[in-house]
Parts: sequence; structure tokens; C-alpha cells
Amino acid sequence: MNKPFDGAISAFFESDAPDAIRKAIEKAKKDEVLNPDYAYDTRMDKDDYEDTLADLQVELVKMQSWVAETGARVAVVFEGRDAAGKGGTIKRFRENMNPRNAKVVALSKPSDAERSQWYFQRYIKHLPSAGQIVLFDRSWYNRGVVEKVFGFCTDAQRAHFFAQVNPFEAMICDDGILFSKIWLTVGRAEQLRRFLDRESDRLKQWKLSGIDVKGLYKWDEYTQAIAETFQASHSEHAPWTVIRSDDKRRTRLAAIRCVLGQVPYDGKDQKLVATPDPKITGGPDFLL
Repeated sequence: MNKPFDGAISAFFESDAPDAIRKAIEKAKKDEVLNPDYAYDTRMDKDDYEDTLADLQVELVKMQSWVAETGARVAVVFEGRDAAGKGGTIKRFRENMNPRNAKVVALSKPSDAERSQWYFQRYIKHLPSAGQIVLFDRSWYNRGVVEKVFGFCTDAQRAHFFAQVNPFEAMICDDGILFSKIWLTVGRAEQLRRFLDRESDRLKQWKLSGIDVKGLYKWDEYTQAIAETFQASHSEHAPWTVIRSDDKRRTRLAAIRCVLGQVPYDGKDQKLVATPDPKITGGPDFLL
């Protein structure tokens, strides 16, 4: 089977990955968590996960009904390292929701016209109208991290972004939009294991990009850029919720609980929604 990018991910694993990362992947057992700093040694039991997920998805449907009835507006930004689980988490949010008023925004690279506009301009038109829920699969924070790491913006442009992002988000919140920011962070070995899985699975190869391949060599640069972004944009009105995502099952439940907990919808099952697992959820201090 032909592998995307001429098998560049396998080549990185075989020749360039740190020895500890390679050995962790080679020795891993089924359902074993690779990150030694993660709070759990194995993935969450599948039956327990599916039962809890189904119950939480009922809560999401309740939330959506309340949003539609009241005209509330909900926006959630999902960010994180490559292969941290953003797409899979968003999928579980939307599985049983009405797509007419629960949409995903995943923008491609800006056009020439968009590059000439105010940086936030192309995102503004996707903010929710009355009765809508909008889930951003990546967002304006591309400038803080990816564009910095790969030199797609100048230092001056990034500094200008950092000067404007908090006032921009303050206006979103002040206008009444229920706004949440979620950052998924994954350990290096688990990230590489997921990339290898995608490389060998024809149904997942579309998820890979040249940026993913180049990013394998830029772990430390990403770490620095993420830390700087948190420092500049973790605010009282729009704080970051960081979720350690080495176990996708626990990640999805924590993310759903995070959003449900911030929306005051009717009929909320407080015991079920509860607080996202504090062992894997926190603020920027959870950065890996």
C-alpha cells in the first residue's frame, strides 16, 4: 500500500524519533496509555465510556433545544496539537444534534483577499446567530501557534494579534455569546502513534498534511509557541480549559462536560454533567 508523503511518518519513526518515544510505541500494549505523566495507565473501559457518552449526548440535545428556544448563541473553540483529537471530539458533540443550528467551522488557508483583511474578519462571519451553536475546529489561534512555528506570519503580525485577541474575545462575550475555549494536549509518543495509524489506514490518510509531517520535527517549537499563546490569551472573560487527551474516551467526556457546565440550559442533570475529570482537565498549567 502506498503511504502518503512517501512514508515520511514511518521514516521519522524509524530514524529520527527520540529513542524513548520509539521504544514506548514499540512496547505498548493494547489500550495502554503511553504518556507516563498521564493520570491513567489504560484507556477508559469501552462500555463505561459508551454509556456515559450516550447520557451526555442527551444533555447536549437538551442544551441545543434550550439554545433554539431562547435564541442563545454558543461558540466553542477547539485547539490543540496535531492528532490531539479535536475532530473526533467535535464529532461526538454533533452526532445527535440538529445540523441546521449546530455547525462546525473548519477554515482552510486564507485566500489572497482574506490575507489583505483584518485578521479576525473571516472568522467573524461564522460567529453564531440566535439559536445557533458553532464549533470551531481550529480558529484565529493559528496565528499564535502554527503560523509562528512555520514562519507564516511575522513577529510583528503575531504581536499585533496578541494585542487584539483579548479585546476581541471580550467583545464576543460582552455581546452575550456563550464562549468557551478548549485546548487538547497530547504526549509526543501518543501523537506519533496516531500519525502512524493514520498513515497506514486508507480511511484516515486524508487527515494527514505536509504540515503534520514537518511538525514532527518541531515539537519544542510548538511547545514554546503554545506557552506564549496561553500567557497572552488566558483571560478572566475567556479562559482556556486544557484537557490532556492521551485517552480519547476520557477527553471527549471531559470536553462535553466542560461546555455543558458553562451553558445554563433547562433540565440539566447536574450530577451527570458534574465537573470535568480534574485529573486530566485544568488551566494552562496542564500544558505538556
